[in-house]
Amino acid sequence: MNELAPLDAWCAGLLQSLQPAQRRALARELARRLRESNAKRIAAQLNPDGSAFEPRKTQARGKRGAIRRKMFNKIRTSKWMKMESSPDSAVVTFAASVQTMAKVHQHGLRDRVNKRRDKYGGKGPEVTYPVRQLLGFTPGDVDMVGSLVIDHMAGGTR
Repeated sequence: MNELAPLDAWCAGLLQSLQPAQRRALARELARRLRESNAKRIAAQLNPDGSAFEPRKTQARGKRGAIRRKMFNKIRTSKWMKMESSPDSAVVTFAASVQTMAKVHQHGLRDRVNKRRDKYGGKGPEVTYPVRQLLGFTPGDVDMVGSLVIDHMAGGTR
């Protein structure tokens, strides 16, 4: 995470001066805000750098009309987007049941469209998915982390 290296160097000394309970509270608030920020960005269909997600390909067969749902509607909810915190870390991740799907989109990997066998015994076609960064830090997130640490050290909350 190169984009956080300067922030990490700046915060390391400050955070070591806090008690474990204070660091845990800060990490919990940080994880909550990062989950909220990433969920809003996913809802807007944006990568962390501000570029739009590559749109879905048109369906090859079947249904009339256009795709009307946005991608990733469900996984951006707190049921699927989980946060973990400890005195030493704050993590935003996806629930185990959707991690593989999220990883495929995050890194642009190959995967089968439908993993269940059809009536002829075959599986769906294998496709290389475009990169759609579901989790990441925007410049606003980096600023938010810095201001949250400063506010926490000053004893206030935002």
